[in-house]
Order: sequence, then C-alpha cells, then structure tokens
Amino acid sequence: MRAVKFITLFLIGFLQSFSQQSDGMGTNLRNFYKGKLHFGFTIAANHTDFRIHTVSNAAFPDTVIDDVRYKIRSVYTKGDPGFALGIVCDVRVHEYLRARFTPNISFGSRSLEYTLQNAKHDSTKIFIKGVESTFLIFPIELKLQSKRMGNFGAYVIGGGAYALDLASNKKAAAVSSNANRLDDAVRIKRDDFIYSVGAGVDFYLQYFKFGMELKIMNGTKNLIYRDNNIFAKSVDKVNSRMVVFSLTFEG
Repeated sequence: MRAVKFITLFLIGFLQSFSQQSDGMGTNLRNFYKGKLHFGFTIAANHTDFRIHTVSNAAFPDTVIDDVRYKIRSVYTKGDPGFALGIVCDVRVHEYLRARFTPNISFGSRSLEYTLQNAKHDSTKIFIKGVESTFLIFPIELKLQSKRMGNFGAYVIGGGAYALDLASNKKAAAVSSNANRLDDAVRIKRDDFIYSVGAGVDFYLQYFKFGMELKIMNGTKNLIYRDNNIFAKSVDKVNSRMVVFSLTFEG
C-alpha cells in the first residue's frame, strides 16, 4: 500500500512539472529522434506468476500423511509484486521504428498451492511451495511509435528476451528420493526464453523524455524439474508469466 501511494504521489508531482514545462511556449526536444542512438534507465514494478498445466486428475499421485492416504485434488498458482531496475539502449531503425535493448535485474516471487484430500473427503491438507526469483533479463524489442503530437507520443512494443534466474533451485541440495517427502522444494530451471508485447506513452520534457509502459511477458520453456515427489509429479508443465509497469527516462 505504501508503494502504491508513493508511485501515485510521484506521478502527480511529475505530471504537474510536465504541465509547467509544456505550457504553450514551444515543443520540447525537437531533435530528439534525429540522433541514431539514445540511452536511459528504467525502474519498474512487476507481478510474476506461473502458467501451470497439471497432469490429469486420475494420474495425480497419492501420499501418506499420519497413516492416511491423500491425493492431490488441485494445484493453483499465486503471484506476488516485485520490482526491476535496468538500462535502455535505443537505436533508430526508421522514422517511427526503434530497436531497443533493455537489460535489467528483476526481483519477484511466486508460489504453488497444493490441496490434498483423503478418500473420504473429510480431511484436507494445503501445502504452499514458494519460489523466489532474481532474474537477469536481456530483452531485444521493436518499438513502433506514433507521430509526435506536441510533447506527447504513443507506441506499441514487442519482442523477445533471454532470462536467467540467479535464484533458481538448479544447484540446490538433492531432494529426497522418497516420493512422499512433503518438505521438498519445487525446483525451477534457471534459463528461459520469453516473448513480450505491450504499449506505452512518451512525454517530451524540457531536458529528457519520460515514458510509461505496460507489458506482458510469457516464458516458452517448461521450468519444472522432474523430481521424485508428489509436488513435481502432479504438474506436467510450468511456464513463467510477468506483467510489468515501467517508467523510463531517456536523454
């Protein structure tokens, strides 16, 4: 809640500053796109999540808890907010087409919630397996922008990225060979390839260009490790998913 209030107050103050600098006296940064190359930086808020594909219910594995046999009935995914910091390298391809390389470090967390139930349906167990991630993301995207309208412009953007999860469980200690082990972590692979699509707006201020962008990023690789426990064996496929709201500053 505090973060939301901070961002809201920041944007209100920023747009007030923008209105003072663009009050009809002229167009800011007239030759901004005459140059071939621009640099900047970005700060972002994100919401990371999974897209999961479970095995069929009939194939869900059983486990024994306190001498009672339980079967997994459902698996859900839950995302949490995070943030990212990065740099911007922008290259002019055509008058309204830009190529952008925006490497960033992104922090996020996700969890998988497993609901287990016994055969009589009178006892339920819930296990939540959290996954903390620290990504290095290397996106290469194309930005198709509109014609400038004074000190304002809009655009759409899309492309792909390679993501490296520094906090993945690839090198974690080996998990138990006992399929009933309930304290094992759900291990996620380190590398992923992502496609992205989004849109944004640019404001040309007196000394730099300020942008706001909303983007969806979906991973293409199956990230789940096939460990011998009920949590890994009940999921057929796990893909990453991220929604990103970015503020960019380019000079």
